[in-house]
Amino acid sequence: MKKHTENKGIVVLVLIIIAAFVLPWKNISWGKIKFQEETVVVMGESETKQANEVASFSVGVNVIKEKKEEAVDEVNKRVKELTISIKDFGIVEGDIQTQNVNVYEQQETDKSKNNQWVVNSTIEITLRDMSKANALMDLLNKSGANNIYGPSFRIENTTDTEKTLYNSAMADAKEKAGLIANSSGRKLGKVINVVEGGSGNYSPIYKTLSSGDGGAELSPGTSTISKTLTVTFEFK
Repeated sequence: MKKHTENKGIVVLVLIIIAAFVLPWKNISWGKIKFQEETVVVMGESETKQANEVASFSVGVNVIKEKKEEAVDEVNKRVKELTISIKDFGIVEGDIQTQNVNVYEQQETDKSKNNQWVVNSTIEITLRDMSKANALMDLLNKSGANNIYGPSFRIENTTDTEKTLYNSAMADAKEKAGLIANSSGRKLGKVINVVEGGSGNYSPIYKTLSSGDGGAELSPGTSTISKTLTVTFEFK
């Protein structure tokens, strides 16, 4: 019986040796071994307020006439006069842009009347000197424009501010993760992943003050700029 067992063991050993040379081990997939890292995910936030630097006005001229050519000529004339007055005010050509031009025939329900031609043209004006906002609004109100929209205040360049907000948001995330680590008896490790959210989130704040003549005095106010970072930290 003992000899039989020894022979069986020798056979198994021989088979293992043969398999080591015969089987295609390099083609066998052993799967992927992955160790789960202990991490914590927090959201870092930062925001600041910055004075608005630019104001945009949308100004439209609208004309209705029986003849299309007359309506087009009238609109062109009034837009040209408006553009000249805006340039004389100090707005450079690059800050005066045509938004749209519409020409269409308006059907009359009363058959005894001729159809009317409606022509309108809208231009956008960008003002970069906030101290002139009230003066420009007065000019537009006294011009031949039918429709005036604005001003819409905004910040033109936020690059430097956003860089600072990135650093503040990361510091906020690290502080929050550190508190979680301390409360759980762990130590905070390296940053594993960062995902940006809330980039370029601007919330304009406008102010309207009453002027002495009873009109509205424009004040550019500020805009809120914010940054949000979702940060994954390693736990030790």
